[in-house]
Amino acid sequence: MSTFKSTLQRVCAIALIAVLTFSCSTDSQEVETPEISDEVLVKFQDLGFDTSDIELRSERNPLTDEMERFYQLEGDIRIPEDQFSSMLKSDIFHTGVVGEQYRTSNLVSGPRTIRVIGYTGGSFALDNTMRTALRWAIDNYNAISINLNFTLTFGTNYQPYDIVVYRVSGGGGGSAGFPSGGNPYKFVQIQDGTSSFGTNTTEHVITHEIGHCLGLRHTDYFNRSLSCGRGGNEGSGGVGAIHVPGTPTGFDANSVMLSCFSSNEDGEFGNFDVVALEYLY
Repeated sequence: MSTFKSTLQRVCAIALIAVLTFSCSTDSQEVETPEISDEVLVKFQDLGFDTSDIELRSERNPLTDEMERFYQLEGDIRIPEDQFSSMLKSDIFHTGVVGEQYRTSNLVSGPRTIRVIGYTGGSFALDNTMRTALRWAIDNYNAISINLNFTLTFGTNYQPYDIVVYRVSGGGGGSAGFPSGGNPYKFVQIQDGTSSFGTNTTEHVITHEIGHCLGLRHTDYFNRSLSCGRGGNEGSGGVGAIHVPGTPTGFDANSVMLSCFSSNEDGEFGNFDVVALEYLY
């Protein structure tokens, strides 16, 4: 959910709320951006994704030192190529009225404990603001009545953990991906400029990115201009955007899963974010 907008590092002003807003993510350690075929674009659109800012990236993970190849779109969402292939094979579809909270067809298997680590090594270490914000975000998840329990530690031995939160360069925001094989997406990047907005807004960004790791889509999937100032209706979704029952139609301005964030967020879940998580887990 958080960072600067798709053409990257652009600040949008939304007259309605009269504050600066930032989209989910900006560049970090980009190595290659190959051309994406029209066929792939159409498939993503059929799955319910906005492809206006899609990129196919090859990057080296700074923690594992492994090359990763993935699609990045809607600002902060990362979808590895193999995960994209598995989504195409799913037979779950959603059509009908456009509602607020959305999920992917990929969720975390529960009940289970999700072990989270805030990385503290070298230039990728979370700063003090990020560490406090991560504690608050984990407390928020544990306060919800769901079959997922979150533990948190800080250190550099990230291999045994389910979610690793670490810092990268950038003006503000973060990026993450969706669950795979019943497990949450492992790596959450938080851009170092995020801390300049304060602890509450940093908490908001981290909570949002962990939401993606659990399978939540952007709340304003159907009209990104509502939080970002630009972007439109993506139409009826497929396996990539399944409406969560119990959440309303119309704009939910209080959702932590909006595509773009403002500089004065409180970091807390909206009521229907909680409804969505309790329904799913």
